Amino acid sequence: MKDAPPPGTAVHSDASLADRAARTAQGAWDETPDGVRVVEYEGSREKLRPLFALAEDSPEQLASYIEDGRVLVALRGTDVLGHLQLVGTAQAGEFEIKNMAVREDLQRTGVGRRLVQCAMDLAAGESAQRLLVATATADTGNLRFYQRQGFRLQTIERDAFTARTGYPPGLLIDGIALRDRIWLDYPLAPATPNCPTRPPSEI
Repeated sequence: MKDAPPPGTAVHSDASLADRAARTAQGAWDETPDGVRVVEYEGSREKLRPLFALAEDSPEQLASYIEDGRVLVALRGTDVLGHLQLVGTAQAGEFEIKNMAVREDLQRTGVGRRLVQCAMDLAAGESAQRLLVATATADTGNLRFYQRQGFRLQTIERDAFTARTGYPPGLLIDGIALRDRIWLDYPLAPATPNCPTRPPSEI
């Protein structure tokens, strides 16, 4: 079991986060009654590496993209509960959820869903028309999660997880060999104006 980032990992949001929050449906960026909120992370990505590694089995692949795009984090106080990395693609109007993970002790508590909702809002606020995500065909839990968020199956990429691409042989997920990647997509609606604004985090 990989360790989550240490309690007290410092994060703060930029001045434009409140503007982006104003475009979301009310509640996506709001703090929940149990104190969970989502902000944009501006600290060292290395502090989040244990979380990134929960969703990436290849250290080589992780090193190649960990600094890309933007990262959202779910917080309770200053403790990081989960993260989502959002990157642009070569296609105009398209973003990809490149890496997302929730601390193992907090999975299935709604944190991942909140992160995806905020990523959808962030991408829509930048006039994106589509959000992509890829996962292993063997990972039935991820496939179930993303379909519950409204993603649809798109294409299968065979032999994406091999020694050639930096993945050790013999990896199993739910008893299924890690070999193929499946892409899912979600069509984004235009951002909604005039929604309540959440002030940026002061952390």
